[in-house]
Amino acid sequence: MAGERILEPEWLDELPETDPRAIRSRRDLHRVNALMGNARIVARDVAALGRAASIAEIGAGDGRFLLAVTRRLEHRPASVQLVDRKPIVDAETVESFEAAGCRARDRACDVFDWLAEDGPPFDVIVANLFLHHFEDARLARLLEGVARRTQAFVACEPRRGSVAAVGARLLGLVGCNDVTRHDAVASVRAGFAGEEITPLWPRAGWICREGPRGMFGHGFVARRTG
Repeated sequence: MAGERILEPEWLDELPETDPRAIRSRRDLHRVNALMGNARIVARDVAALGRAASIAEIGAGDGRFLLAVTRRLEHRPASVQLVDRKPIVDAETVESFEAAGCRARDRACDVFDWLAEDGPPFDVIVANLFLHHFEDARLARLLEGVARRTQAFVACEPRRGSVAAVGARLLGLVGCNDVTRHDAVASVRAGFAGEEITPLWPRAGWICREGPRGMFGHGFVARRTG
């Protein structure tokens, strides 16, 4: 049984971006994403929606996850936007997007402020290991803002359950530091099971799909009808 979601602070969110343990943990997250297969999963879900000219990622971190997704797409977007409250996207990552044929822009701001901005909707907004940071009321508010700014939404989150819990506790075996190990366990406790995101999405005019992804992940896809 998955039990109820339990949210607790994650250390990486509270450390300064220049803290050595934070820098190491961000590197660890690339390894965690690879073990979970998240870039492959999200790229597959994005590709299934059709060609996307513009993609944004909320909670984008250093931008390397969306770069990995973009490189897996047969039809790469013309533009991407990386949204995170910490300004940690480096010039090398931006140049890598450009080499892949994508114009990249990073936005260091609060996600709710960004969602409140005016502008044409993105073809797709994606989120990776981000939604589980929000309790249900704030998550519903977040998803309402996402629905206003996009034609489709793809998310990959931790799956809440015993298999993922065991995997999180074994990350020390692949060299992850104390911050990553702590946050992985916290992430699983705050993760999702069944169809817990779907009722929080503004359903009118949308088709939603939700369920397990790989061994440890939980996916959610929403697209506009018509």
